[in-house]
Amino acid sequence: MMTIAKGLDLEADLPPERRLSREGQRVRLATLTRLRWLSIAGQAAACVFVAWGLWYPYPVWLCFALIGVSVCLNVWLSSRYSKAERLSERRTALILVFDVVQPTGLLVLTGGIQNPFAVFLVVPAMIAAATQPARISVGIGVLAVLCATAIAFIHQPIPWPAGHSLDLPFPYLGGMWFALVTTLVFSTFYVYRVAAEARALSDALAATELMLQREQHLSALDGLAAAAAHELGTPLATISLVAKEMSRAVAADHNLREDIDLLVSQSERCRAILGQLASLSSVSEEHLAKLPLSSLIEEAVAPHRDFGVEIGVRVLEASGPEPVLRRNAGVIYGLGNLIENAVDFARGEVAIGLSWNGAGIAIEISDDGPGFPAEVLARIGDPYMSVRAAEQRQSGGGLGLGLFIAKTLIERSGARIRFDNRPGRDVSGARVTVSWPSESFGRLTVARPAEPGGFDLPPPLG
Repeated sequence: MMTIAKGLDLEADLPPERRLSREGQRVRLATLTRLRWLSIAGQAAACVFVAWGLWYPYPVWLCFALIGVSVCLNVWLSSRYSKAERLSERRTALILVFDVVQPTGLLVLTGGIQNPFAVFLVVPAMIAAATQPARISVGIGVLAVLCATAIAFIHQPIPWPAGHSLDLPFPYLGGMWFALVTTLVFSTFYVYRVAAEARALSDALAATELMLQREQHLSALDGLAAAAAHELGTPLATISLVAKEMSRAVAADHNLREDIDLLVSQSERCRAILGQLASLSSVSEEHLAKLPLSSLIEEAVAPHRDFGVEIGVRVLEASGPEPVLRRNAGVIYGLGNLIENAVDFARGEVAIGLSWNGAGIAIEISDDGPGFPAEVLARIGDPYMSVRAAEQRQSGGGLGLGLFIAKTLIERSGARIRFDNRPGRDVSGARVTVSWPSESFGRLTVARPAEPGGFDLPPPLG
């Protein structure tokens, strides 16, 4: 049923690749250099302990040479770039390649995959998965797998007491390789998915805030007009007073008389206009800040009439007087988005049912279209969601940012939203139920809230 609100251009302004913020994937140089200093300290400490703490023979000076290369890279990067520098994808990829190759060299000199520190090959791949696009994450992951495979066959003996050697059976070494590669693949995939969803949610929430700020800005224009009228009132009063004094001082047959009379009449006209602007805020707030539930629905429905789909509004249950609500731009926008989506997918009719009682308020929006596919219902409301089947996108839209914004804005008012399909063997179509329980009345209604009595949500409408 649902499509993105076509009047909102926020999603089109976001980058592709599921509209993730590419700027958010640029890593600060200071982050990578600090992590490398920590790695250098750990590598040096391990080499010193094994060489002169345990006195195990191994090519210690070659290991220190590799650690020195890492130190030189850190010093060069710190001297060439600012600590606040955000690296491009290419530079980050090159640095992460070094962070895979350098510990691989150490592992080749100290036992290969038999070395317990082989697990640290996972770290650069996880950093790439958390911060970089998919192609770089996959590239670093594949490089780490290749290095893990190489050190399984090409390596010096693991450091061990002089005159002794550690020979592990081949099946055990194969199990260690498989465990390392499996850990690398699953951990990087998991980190990439979590980071991608976090970035998508952050972008969607930013778009929601931008849309809400626009709505609130439009709602505040009457107040700005009243403030401008107040500020202009004093100089205009002075102009009017001077014009009247000039009118009294100039004779009726004077050649400037006509101009002075025009100045007086126009100053009076300006005073009248400013008087209307000054009262605009109070007058509009009187009838716009508070409106009945049916009026709120009509305001959300009005832009979507005359599109060849009949929109019917009826009361399904009414217990007590009709609720009077505070005008909420976010709620009106969210309901309008749901109604627009129903109109897009309806064959000929959209039904809107209203219900209110002591338990709360409920609004049901249903259509006679194809309904929600099962795979869509499982993920509906996620940002940047798309529907693949063309027949499920009759109007060229998709389930994504628009629906996420609508859902977020409505839920901020204390509502609960349920998406399902209309029941019945011979009945098709999607249904969305928006319910405000009694405990949300304080944020939603202007009229006196219902007496508390442990009410649950109203029963499903229809």
